[in-house]
Amino acid sequence: MSTPPEGTFTALRGQLQDAATAFADGPGALEGILRGIVDDVERAVREPLEIFPVCHHSPASALAMARRLREKQPKVVYLELCEDMAPLLTELRNCRLPVAVQAFASEIEGFPADWAPLSVVAPVTEASAEYQAIAYALDTPGVDLVLVDRSSDHVFQWETPPAADTGPDAPPADEESALHGDAVGVEIGDLRPRFAELEEHLLRHGRVRHWSEWWHQYVELPLGGSDHDTYRQVMLLIGSLFRRLAPGDQRRVRIDEDRERYMWTRMREHLAATGTDPADCLYVCGAFHAASRVAEFGVGGSDTFAISAPTPTKWRHGLIPSSHAAIEAQFGLAAGSVSIAATEWAKNLKRTGVRPYRLEGQAGTKKSSGPRKAAVPALPAAALPPADRLTGFLQRPPVLDPLDEAELLGWSVEIVRAARRGGYLASTADAIAVFETSILLAGMRDRVRPTPYDFQDAAVTCIEKEAVPGRRDVARLVEIMMGGDRIGQVGYDALPPLARDVHDRLAPLDLKLQQRGVQRALLDIAGRPELERCSDVLWMLRRLLPHGAARPIMGDRRLGERAIQESWDLALGTHQRALIELGYEGVSIEQVLEQRLRRAAYAPRATTAQVLEAVEDAILHLRSRRLADELGTRALEVLAGERSVDGAPEVLRRVRRLLAYYRTGEPVLPPWIESFVKTGYAHYCTLLPTAFTDEDATVRQVAAMLGFLFSMEGLALSLGCDRTQLELALAQSHPQEPSRTALLWAAQTHLGTLSRADLRARCEELLGNPLVVPAYPRYLSGFVHALEPVPGLADLVVEAVSNAFARLPDPVLLPWLPTLITSLRAGGAELAPLLIREAGRVFPARLAELDSWVPPWRAPQEIPVLRPRQAIGAPQGVALLAAHPATCDALAELLGCDGGWASPEAAAPRGAELLAGHPETATALEALLTAG
Repeated sequence: MSTPPEGTFTALRGQLQDAATAFADGPGALEGILRGIVDDVERAVREPLEIFPVCHHSPASALAMARRLREKQPKVVYLELCEDMAPLLTELRNCRLPVAVQAFASEIEGFPADWAPLSVVAPVTEASAEYQAIAYALDTPGVDLVLVDRSSDHVFQWETPPAADTGPDAPPADEESALHGDAVGVEIGDLRPRFAELEEHLLRHGRVRHWSEWWHQYVELPLGGSDHDTYRQVMLLIGSLFRRLAPGDQRRVRIDEDRERYMWTRMREHLAATGTDPADCLYVCGAFHAASRVAEFGVGGSDTFAISAPTPTKWRHGLIPSSHAAIEAQFGLAAGSVSIAATEWAKNLKRTGVRPYRLEGQAGTKKSSGPRKAAVPALPAAALPPADRLTGFLQRPPVLDPLDEAELLGWSVEIVRAARRGGYLASTADAIAVFETSILLAGMRDRVRPTPYDFQDAAVTCIEKEAVPGRRDVARLVEIMMGGDRIGQVGYDALPPLARDVHDRLAPLDLKLQQRGVQRALLDIAGRPELERCSDVLWMLRRLLPHGAARPIMGDRRLGERAIQESWDLALGTHQRALIELGYEGVSIEQVLEQRLRRAAYAPRATTAQVLEAVEDAILHLRSRRLADELGTRALEVLAGERSVDGAPEVLRRVRRLLAYYRTGEPVLPPWIESFVKTGYAHYCTLLPTAFTDEDATVRQVAAMLGFLFSMEGLALSLGCDRTQLELALAQSHPQEPSRTALLWAAQTHLGTLSRADLRARCEELLGNPLVVPAYPRYLSGFVHALEPVPGLADLVVEAVSNAFARLPDPVLLPWLPTLITSLRAGGAELAPLLIREAGRVFPARLAELDSWVPPWRAPQEIPVLRPRQAIGAPQGVALLAAHPATCDALAELLGCDGGWASPEAAAPRGAELLAGHPETATALEALLTAG
């Protein structure tokens, strides 16, 4: 390409000046903008180092790039991409596109803690200019590929990490569009107006729905077959226009210009270090940055830019799978636009005969079996037409592509076939209607040949009815028909060591773990003991990966239990990104799990329940006594510092489980759990009076506190705790709320300060007071929660509910019943089985027995009456005790007395003498032996 002489765009500049004068009634701001655009284009084309402007995932850019690389054969390719991602590019040949190059940091320094984890992705598709440049540089001997954009660390240094880009054209989030997560996307050429009014103006006058359709119609199609000079100047013009019409956000402008200074600084450093001639280089960047006004930082400039040092954050790099939907969702493109671009790329290659670059051994690339058209050879420099191609391009009327009836007819037939498979009642008449409507819509939008977007609108209009019968609507069916959502895959050799280790350890399952979708794994651990190691890996993956990656169907893992058979649904290929990101945190899943458990336990806001969960996971998955003891000590520290009872139910549940495990599997309890029980007893006794009156504490939480105190009481007292502390805590508790009052009564009954008869009398008094009856369900709710610390009250709770239904009249019972049901459902769902079992024991099993059934609490109670002393058969008792002296020995030992009968001969006369003088002893012994 020849360098344009001075004043190449003089004619265009004059025409724009006349147009500005005519439209604005005189020179002004409009003239300055138009002249500035021409100046930007002229400055860029005169740069000694050739600047190649591109747009992200643009087939026209990719085609022009492939053509230019074969013509120029540059020795150095400077690429606008994060410079720290360079070592990963060679691994692209082991993947199936599209994939994304990722920089990931889970432990950050120098950034706010709430930003973690940090993630930067750069998606790569075959129909992108950056992939053409990468493939050319990596497979051509003697060519250097230099990434010159700011590093991943500088991305976050310069701007606040935004959430996933969701522009107005972004498709709704789904499984595939979430492949990139909330990572910050790095793209080459974000060519979209930053001036909202300009975009709205272009869409309205272009008669299109969204920006992706405008770009396809007015940029992609005209530039698809243009020569290099025309493509380059038009892209520079668009980049300069969008740049100069952007809002005056000084921070955004400064970041853009600093990026350009950064890239020019890196290029000048490389040129100085290698001595390469700028004429042998190619600078690939977005058109927005190609039309830069930072002219002093070109190759001939002398100014320098101070690049700040990176933070101590440790970045890890890898490749993750991507998809068309993920790219569209992250960069705010319309649904299906990337798939349409891929289809357009294939059509351009077939039409122009350009041979694209593909990495050697690239997986998933299509190789044409037929002969290609011969590429047009480059003309000598002297025979090239004038360099000013921009003036002619702007003055030339748009070329209207002729209607390709065969292509449109094929689309119409195919969409009807797809609609039938999707459940629509489509017919041949619908295919004809779609065909005619597509032509009609294209004509209304001033184009002869319907675009895929016109066809999509026509298909939705003619086929889609009021409801979608299947999983996909017609718009989605068109997207699939036009190319579908291609999902990339990272090859085994490009995976991090952790991911490869997981695949190796799961090899005995004989599954294709790289394959997307759900696969069923059956583990007969009893028959094949080697599968137990696979089970361990799967349970750890279930703990570390998102839901659905490894889902157990049959089998469970609990403390002290080992499964003999398991069944799993595995989707590791679908969740390959999550598995790869685990590899950024460690070299094995055991190491990653241990790090996460420590991080969760030592987090500033960690609760006692969360730390106990980490202890349980350390035992279940890692079987590490050392780690469990360390985390258990941490749980003790957190418990001592807590001032609320929010996690009491979870703490009670987990401590009970851990105690049962250690008591059955260990000879002695670990020191930390003994200290935990002792500290927890004193801790909850201290908080108990406040919790009974605290409005923020729920009844369930107070009941869990009592459950801890009552169930751990024996162990706590053996460790030195004093029961008086619990008695004083209950004595100081004065709740006002009905449910907590009932809970206090139950606790007093358990301690013996309130008898069951008195508790039953209080319930009768509540039912007999008309003013208290509306609050009776809340009392019952408290009694239900009391079953957690005092399960022996189940019969009394059944009695209280039964009495309410028996005594209350319908006008009172019917309005009261919904409150009772909601109270029981909200607060006592896990305790309902205990009530049901007790009710099943008390109530008759058959309907016929109900009429004659008498509730146990209404049956007459037999009061044991001691028989008169004269009625006691003293000789009978003496004879029995004399015949069985071991009974008295056992009773004496029970009462704490040592010694026994002197001799069998002397025992009988002496026993007879003693019993004759004290017959109450035989009566008491008889009552003791026959009690219960």
